[in-house]
Amino acid sequence: MLAVAGALPPAADDHRWGFEFKWDGVRALCLIDRGAVHLISRNDRDITPSYPEIAPLGAAVAGPSVLDGELVAFDDNGRPSFGVLQHRMHVTAQRAVQLLVRQVPVTYFVFDALVLSGVDLTGEPYHVRRARLEELGLQGPAWQCPPYFRSGGAEIQAASRASGLEGVVAKRLDSTYRSGQRSEAWRKIKNVQTRDIVIGGWKPGQGGRSGRLGSLMMGLPAAGGLRYVGNVGSGFSDRTLTDLDARLAALATTESPFADVPRELLRDARWVRPELVGEVAYGEWTGDRRLRHPTWRGLRPDIGPGEVDGA
Repeated sequence: MLAVAGALPPAADDHRWGFEFKWDGVRALCLIDRGAVHLISRNDRDITPSYPEIAPLGAAVAGPSVLDGELVAFDDNGRPSFGVLQHRMHVTAQRAVQLLVRQVPVTYFVFDALVLSGVDLTGEPYHVRRARLEELGLQGPAWQCPPYFRSGGAEIQAASRASGLEGVVAKRLDSTYRSGQRSEAWRKIKNVQTRDIVIGGWKPGQGGRSGRLGSLMMGLPAAGGLRYVGNVGSGFSDRTLTDLDARLAALATTESPFADVPRELLRDARWVRPELVGEVAYGEWTGDRRLRHPTWRGLRPDIGPGEVDGA
């Protein structure tokens, strides 16, 4: 079940909603059976090998059970960081994973229970599922059940801003769980505007970035190809640039995937097959439907190009 982007519920309806902090991580279902744990991403990939520290959770929950939650990493200031989590998301080699478990620890934040001990809870209202989840007392070295708050949405949002968090998620207390669906019963209210984009090309860098990636050409799905929405050239670490250089080289093509690219940007443009999805933060949309002041936040391997909103 996925949330829609929106605003806080009206004050008059505040008591009908529960509020959770938004953790700036990656969504994952946790399947538990006979003590074994399997982590499944939004696009149905088995990501269990990348996060071995979550495996002991299988001993804390009787199976068969299915939990919903978010994998979260923290920066040096103790704040959730999608950028830090990037270092864990593409790694499966056992030796590298074991090293990263120590260098970039991850916590699984559990916020919903779909099945517990073989009992399907998806038809139960959210507040009942949360109560059943909290009865488990999940608090481990790499997992926890963060609190939710009944009503008080404005105060929770203010607290999230003061703490430097991504935002809040509002959930109808009476909402059932609709697997695979995006529902108005769940709303995500972000403190910083972000959106997913499809990478359709790149421009070479200059100066200190000569010979490597300078900026990514961003697009959104549209009839006839991608709709160009701007370039993003900031927010890249050296490690990110190295990773992107390799990924873009593997996707190189001679044909533009865009339906509309300004002529002045065609010079030196390098095209790639539109298979990579990334997330950017931005200031606003311009009058000609470009993203103003975009900053790179990271790749989204859990999202396919077809899932990106073209609006």
